[in-house]
Amino acid sequence: MSLLPGRFYLDNFFDDFEADKKMMNCDIYEEDGKYNIVIDIPGFDKKDINIDVEDGYLTIEASRSLEENNDSKHYIKRERFYGSFKRQFYIGNVEHESINAEFNHGTLKITVPKEEEKSTKKSIEIK
Repeated sequence: MSLLPGRFYLDNFFDDFEADKKMMNCDIYEEDGKYNIVIDIPGFDKKDINIDVEDGYLTIEASRSLEENNDSKHYIKRERFYGSFKRQFYIGNVEHESINAEFNHGTLKITVPKEEEKSTKKSIEIK
């Protein structure tokens, strides 16, 4: 009798390559003239998350380091990720001071004001 799942040794080889796609999933919606970006970042603390705005791009990075190695543990499988994740969104030239972020229970919500649409059309007078 084995305590390991039947497919334990036959796990999909590509599972590790799909890890980045599974982390930092987001929803983006518009409400009250603002864009709302809601990102799931489970298992991270607020101090592990960094948000920057540069050249019209909003960048969210989350990282955590490997827990102390305890030689008395013999891991059968390790699926919890340690390292860093990064997502980037183009937000245009908005007022940086008006961007807000809050982090509660593994969910990061960023509110970005919509960029005011400016008319780029100009009539040229013929001389």
